[in-house]
Amino acid sequence: MLLSPVMTPEELNRFLDRDFPELNATRRVYVVTAVGPGWSSVRCEAGPEHLRPGGTVSGPTIMTLADITAWVTILAHIGPAALTVTTHLSIDFLRKPEPGHLHGKGRLLKLGKRLAVASVDIDGEDEDQPFAFASATYSIPPR
Repeated sequence: MLLSPVMTPEELNRFLDRDFPELNATRRVYVVTAVGPGWSSVRCEAGPEHLRPGGTVSGPTIMTLADITAWVTILAHIGPAALTVTTHLSIDFLRKPEPGHLHGKGRLLKLGKRLAVASVDIDGEDEDQPFAFASATYSIPPR
């Protein structure tokens, strides 16, 4: 049975603004767009500052989207525990994305008392094939 989220996209975006202001310091790049039972969605507006030579979105930008999406997926289901931290992140880059809107689609694979595991597909606005796939494990602080 999938858990229902305890935080809305609006609550998660306010949490990110308050507890992680560095994420969107110069402009709003990463935005939580939806949450549901066992999943979340985050949009990244990849602009010129996120490109590498050749005009493709940089790996660090895609990895940040994967990490934020997995983190938000977990927080949406446990509440605003800022010190839930990444203990492992693995990513496969599958295709080169163009600048513009990227979407991270996170899914909870395991949610325990102290550890959570999520997967993330990264794709574009009108894409049916992912640009990247990630899996991540997070340590949840005691409550």
